[in-house]
Amino acid sequence: MPARGVIAAGHPRTAEAGAEALRAGGNAVDAAIAAMLASLVAEPGLTGLGGGGYMLVAQPGGAATLLDFFVEAPGRGADPSRREELVPIPVTFGDVTQVFNAGPASVGTYGVPAGVSEAASRFGSLPLADLAAPAAAMARQGVVLNAEQAYVVALLGQIVTSTPECAAIYAPEGRLLVEGEVIHQPELGDTLERLGREGVEPFYRGDIARAVVDWLEPRGAMLTAQDLAEYRAIPREPLRVPYRDREVLTNPPPSAGGILLAYALDLLAPTRGRPTPSRLVEAMAAAQEERTPDFLEGLAEEGFAERFAARRPGSTTHISVIDAEARGCAVTCSNGEGAGIVVPGTGIHLNNMLGEQDLNPLGFHRHPPGRRMPSMMSPTVMMAGRAPELVLGSGGSNRIRSAIMQTLVAVVDGSLEVADAVRCPRLHFEDGVVEAEPGVDPEALDALERDGWRVQRWRERNLFFGGAQAVKRDPDTGALSGGGDPRRGGVAVLVD
Repeated sequence: MPARGVIAAGHPRTAEAGAEALRAGGNAVDAAIAAMLASLVAEPGLTGLGGGGYMLVAQPGGAATLLDFFVEAPGRGADPSRREELVPIPVTFGDVTQVFNAGPASVGTYGVPAGVSEAASRFGSLPLADLAAPAAAMARQGVVLNAEQAYVVALLGQIVTSTPECAAIYAPEGRLLVEGEVIHQPELGDTLERLGREGVEPFYRGDIARAVVDWLEPRGAMLTAQDLAEYRAIPREPLRVPYRDREVLTNPPPSAGGILLAYALDLLAPTRGRPTPSRLVEAMAAAQEERTPDFLEGLAEEGFAERFAARRPGSTTHISVIDAEARGCAVTCSNGEGAGIVVPGTGIHLNNMLGEQDLNPLGFHRHPPGRRMPSMMSPTVMMAGRAPELVLGSGGSNRIRSAIMQTLVAVVDGSLEVADAVRCPRLHFEDGVVEAEPGVDPEALDALERDGWRVQRWRERNLFFGGAQAVKRDPDTGALSGGGDPRRGGVAVLVD
């Protein structure tokens, strides 16, 4: 009897929620929704109801839809002169420190509730209430912090203790929760249950929307009732690019990550065999150089992807699913690092997308109200013929596209099993530095340095390099397999 499906996700409880939906007769999208809702509880430092994301659904036969429910720039009807300053907070990933910004002024218009509801109505087969119930119960009962989630809580410690409401969840006894302790979110459980029962109305035009705006407005945020009322999840045609004898589907503009991923793959395509570390770094650097002010401004323009491709050769937490009918679903969701603001009575931790340097490289508060933020998130499906072969994506801000590219290349050019491809040591190029995980060929790194690249050798594997979750369907036998990224505590579950 063929397997019902396979799912890979960033936490065992997340993956198991999706697996249960498959066992109940649900399809890949049902599984992705159930897992996504569970991730809001089990992986609260990485995602949340107050964030945004993208879902790519690829049907057997070749039809595909990218559902965009990412965060929008707010400010409709707001007075910019009343905006508070962003709150800078340093976050150290092992050998690298990044500065993120939190506080009320960092909050953009959230999209997760809209995305969940739209995905369920367009593609799902099970009632949304049934898909939300396990996550709601989990939030009320509490989830034991595993090592990876405890590390995330410690990383974001200054953010999650910056307000009493947030600290009550992450530091209920005056100190941060640690591995083995339980994180309880009963108000979030009630809110998830309402999402399953009532859909999006309370979140964008009802009492939850009013609670969010009433809490933020006197604190100097730009999010308004009009921003929420006008928000919609948007279906888009995926970006389609060839790689070897396959077709890769990924996130189109106005997202930035998919088009840069496509550009890097196009640069690698002429390489015979598996690209060397040097070729990978060259492709990463070339893609990074394309992220100019003109590129960022052009993302919102109609037809930008076609114009970009025509003048060049030849772009968090993630869940990947393939079901028994060869339907693939990739969903990437993010809360940024969180704004440090939990709205009382809702359990919703709001995003800090307006304060992320990676999403605002030209300066903060420059996007007009209503514009989608230019995310690096890139849910991706690789097609073999007219059916999904590989479904993958990653969290990790600017490291998303490098994690996806290297995982895809390891499967296609390295002929690795998907789990081995996910575990492979990674490189990442940013700000003139080649970041290298332990396990990358030392001689290859020496060669990079001789060629003039500055190389930073990491002492340990780290979630800085992304959290790629991938599942695969053998195009010849139909056999399913998956790989969860150990950098994020990921697991893959095969449902017989």
